Amino acid sequence: MSQPPNNRSSAKPPVRPDASMSLLTHVMDHGLDEGYAQAAARREAEGTSGLPRNLKAKLALAAGLVLAAMVVTLGAAQARVAAPVLAKEREELIARVQRADDHADGLEKDIERLRGDVAGRQAAALEQHGGDQGQLVALLSGATEVRGPGVKLVVDDAKGSSTGGGGGPRESAGFSDTGRLRDRDMQRIVNGLWQAGAEAVAINGQRLTALSAIRAAGDAILVDNKPLAPPYEVLAVGDKKRLGTQFQDSVDGQYLHVLQQSYGIRSTLSPENEVRLPAASSLTVRSATAEAPKKGAS
Repeated sequence: MSQPPNNRSSAKPPVRPDASMSLLTHVMDHGLDEGYAQAAARREAEGTSGLPRNLKAKLALAAGLVLAAMVVTLGAAQARVAAPVLAKEREELIARVQRADDHADGLEKDIERLRGDVAGRQAAALEQHGGDQGQLVALLSGATEVRGPGVKLVVDDAKGSSTGGGGGPRESAGFSDTGRLRDRDMQRIVNGLWQAGAEAVAINGQRLTALSAIRAAGDAILVDNKPLAPPYEVLAVGDKKRLGTQFQDSVDGQYLHVLQQSYGIRSTLSPENEVRLPAASSLTVRSATAEAPKKGAS
């Protein structure tokens, strides 16, 4: 008995009623574009799903700005709180400095007053024990002001204080700058003036006495521990014509001439009709005592 042929493989699927509207059907079945779907899947796989990246960056920037504004505001508030305290401390410090300055000025005035008192007492003592020669003793000792004819010698360092050459006597003493006037140079100048007949000498207003010392501290020249600055003005009382000539002809005057020629030391010597020399600021006698004249002594 023959069987009817199997027509399942040749059966066709039923036709959809909306087959003629294939475009609309595709849009309805695929509402999200495949590119967007793939991007969403990729973000989800990378763990970056959520807000867009640029939005996150903007939010992070906004959060940073808010934090910075909070820090600045807090700092300004603290500064406003600390400002009165700092201002008060500053005013107290200024007041302390002013009080210290006023105290120092008062001490300087007291020193000057005491110096004048000591100089007056010393001058009176010299006149008392010196008899008729008391004024001369006071003059020679530097205890009183003097005035009279004399010379003015102005000595200054070389221009630029350049280092000299040639192995001269100043370089043998270890000086690196031979254009500067040294303490031993000033000592020789003063000794030359005394030898030439000077009766009184002062350097930049500092009166020289038998107890005076001319020393150095670095590049500065000290007279009785008081620093002097160039140019150095040396005033000497004496015969203005003979004093200047004899000084220039002396060994120390020739030494100054060598300093001019070899190392550029500048100096000018001029006679003066009248020079004024102050009394020595401090004249303390430690060992000598005045002896009363013996009776019957002439």
